[in-house]
Amino acid sequence: MKSSSNYFSSLLFLCFLLFVSVNSFEELNNVKRSNFPDGFLFGAATSAYQIEGAFLEDGKGLSNWDVFSHTNGRIKNGDNGDIADDHYHRFQEDVELMHSIGLNSYRFSISWSRVLPRGGFGKVNFAGVMFYDKLIDSLLLKGITPFVTLNHHDHPQELEEKYGAWLNPIMQEEFLYFAQICFESFGDRVKYWTTINEPNMFAEMAYVRGVYPPARCTPPFGNCSAGNSDTEPLVAMHNMLLAHAKAAKLYREHFQARYGGLVGIVVHSFMYKPLMNNAYDRDAAYRAFVFTAAWVFDPLVHGDYPPEMRKYLLDTLPSFTSDERKLIKDSIDFMGINHYGTLYAKDCIYSTCVCSNSSCIAGGDHPIHGYLITLAEKDGVSIGEPTGMSRFFVVPKGMEEIVDYMTKRYHNKPMFVTENGYSSLNPTTAQADELQHDIKRVEFHKSYLASLAKAIRKGADVRGYFIWSLMDNFEWTDGYELKFGLYYVDRATLDRVPKLSAKWYRDFLTNSSLNGEETGKAISLKYAQAADHLSDK
Repeated sequence: MKSSSNYFSSLLFLCFLLFVSVNSFEELNNVKRSNFPDGFLFGAATSAYQIEGAFLEDGKGLSNWDVFSHTNGRIKNGDNGDIADDHYHRFQEDVELMHSIGLNSYRFSISWSRVLPRGGFGKVNFAGVMFYDKLIDSLLLKGITPFVTLNHHDHPQELEEKYGAWLNPIMQEEFLYFAQICFESFGDRVKYWTTINEPNMFAEMAYVRGVYPPARCTPPFGNCSAGNSDTEPLVAMHNMLLAHAKAAKLYREHFQARYGGLVGIVVHSFMYKPLMNNAYDRDAAYRAFVFTAAWVFDPLVHGDYPPEMRKYLLDTLPSFTSDERKLIKDSIDFMGINHYGTLYAKDCIYSTCVCSNSSCIAGGDHPIHGYLITLAEKDGVSIGEPTGMSRFFVVPKGMEEIVDYMTKRYHNKPMFVTENGYSSLNPTTAQADELQHDIKRVEFHKSYLASLAKAIRKGADVRGYFIWSLMDNFEWTDGYELKFGLYYVDRATLDRVPKLSAKWYRDFLTNSSLNGEETGKAISLKYAQAADHLSDK
């Protein structure tokens, strides 16, 4: 009798799960392009070093990543971006791929060292300018709006060697000169400009942890030959913010009235949830936002660093002069958000913090991180389904929540989701045909788009969504191991092969009735098999 009772209880519970899952699936499956405003940009994103290759062709100079990726032990499997996806030679083919999907926008970056091989120390490389001219013209010919980033982690190596790049205020003028060349060369056709991609992430990885060039850090964050993890990221950020503001001022004064474009900046931000439902962890989750996203956006919207950062960092945090505050305040027309997942935040002021596994992000008693740590597990349970990236977990509601947060803090300033993507699990062992049937990536994007649509319905002024990435590429220190692309790239032939996600995105953008059919079948099959398994018992 007890066994029969357990059976019926289990069957009832399975039916409940099936009901909830089917309804959840229906909600995400019903997300349509029509749920988004007219003129909404649907695109895909890449960056120069990650896809272009041709690292020394047609007058291009060495970048910081060209040198760093050739340093033994820096990149998994000894990979580098010398060839990458060979986009430099195959851009016409890649534009055709975008057009075949139905993208109405493409976010890409300009290689600083391709346009100015030696920065301000040398001349403009017109072959590099011509490459981006042809790319932009090809996009426009296909009805695809260029969405251009000036700096996506890469800059001429000579600027690093001559004066330490972003640690030196001179870099502000170097960036301004580069921006001017780009505005003059492409401004008549480019209406969306982001100055710097993820300055908060770059400061963290390059100057706190030392895993990006120039690889500067101090313990406990890393073991580098030089650096100061407590001060250098703050100095680098200070120079990046002022560089942005000077470029934005230049565009507004000399190009905006003529061309009608917009200038923004892109920040990487997780959604943060308190580990425990108490005042300390709730405050820690709030500080996590402050020390990541608000570190960038507060100065560029409100004119100064968040007061919470000053409270903990004191005079270590650089100060803006009165003229600089005027320069940086309201220096963005829109905000770019790169969002990939959600993490728990735990307070380290009133409790002891110990990082015991790879999902714990060290910070602890250091003010540079706001005296907190971030974790992916609570009581042994993951915050969401894991992906191929150790810190990225699938928590779709986080999209709605991060947009809500930005909307409230920055008075509903126009916003673009400039990156959102899913990395395949165990990509090194997966075969090409498995990567082409990436059901989990389809589920990811559908659920995150549904979450974004909710935020928009509540009034958030979100104007675009870009999938990272158009194709598998060089994923920084992970080399080619991680795969985020809509297209699989055969490393031997560099052929682009559409995955299921590329076909789904095409169907979504064309409002096809087939949208989600294959994914739906897969989910239905999974629960049918579970029901059969119970029945057999």
